[in-house]
Order: sequence, then structure tokens, then C-alpha cells
Amino acid sequence: MTTPFLESYRTHEFVVEVEGIPSPNITKVTGLSEGEVDAIDQPDGGSPFVHKIPSTMIKYGDITFERHMDGSDTDKQFRDWWQAMFKADGTGTAATIRKNGSVVKKHLGKEVLRFAFEGAWIKSSKFSDFDAKSDGLLTHTIVLAVERIYRV
Repeated sequence: MTTPFLESYRTHEFVVEVEGIPSPNITKVTGLSEGEVDAIDQPDGGSPFVHKIPSTMIKYGDITFERHMDGSDTDKQFRDWWQAMFKADGTGTAATIRKNGSVVKKHLGKEVLRFAFEGAWIKSSKFSDFDAKSDGLLTHTIVLAVERIYRV
């Protein structure tokens, strides 16, 4: 009996959801990670050995989205989220700054994997250069700081 061939998932079929609202014009996602735990060196009293033990704190890296500016509602939603951090008094509220969402991997149109993120806020927002000699697309790069990422 032969084992059936399973085709690997490709990286191009995905959608990002923020607070349940799809953001289909995101063209690249980087930084997905299930976290990292630091190692603590613990000397073994009186011996030349040092043991590595895990800390109990899990750190999560930033997630980066790249998207093309197209005048859609998504442009406004990301701008409003960014501006919520900078109200007239210089502060925003956790309810408007921090959002939850998911990066949904699809394969042949069906959901096969989901990375959920919680407590995300926009750490940086930048745009591609304007260049009159180029025929490139205007790209918006958004870096999110997240409290937690996990596979659903």
C-alpha cells in the first residue's frame, strides 16, 4: 500500500481579519511565531555544570503586514486605528488601540490553518517611496506589537 502524496500548502492564499473584518488587500504577512521562551542558566552548586531551564515567560514577536493602497475602506480602517493612538490629548484608550484578529491560511479556497493574535496595536506605519521613474504600487507597511499569537 502506498502513502498518498500530500501537496504542501502554498503561501499565497490567505486573508487577514481584524476584529472579524476581512482585509483582503494585505499582500504579505511576516513574523508569525508561536512565541519564544528564554533559557535560564542554573549552576549546579559545587560542580562545573550549568543546567539550562526554561523561564516561564513567553515572548511574542511583532507581525508585519504589507498592503497596497487602493482607496478602499481598509485604507480608512488602518488610518483610523493608527490615529486612535494619537488623540488631541496625546493618548488613546486600550479599547481603541488594541485589537484582535487572525491570519487565515486557505488551500484551494478552504481554511486549513488560522493564527489568532490578541491585544495588537500598530507599532509603526510607513509607506513606500514615491518615484516618478517607477511603475511600482504604493505599499503600506504596518507593524503590529501583539500580546499573544496562537494557532487555532
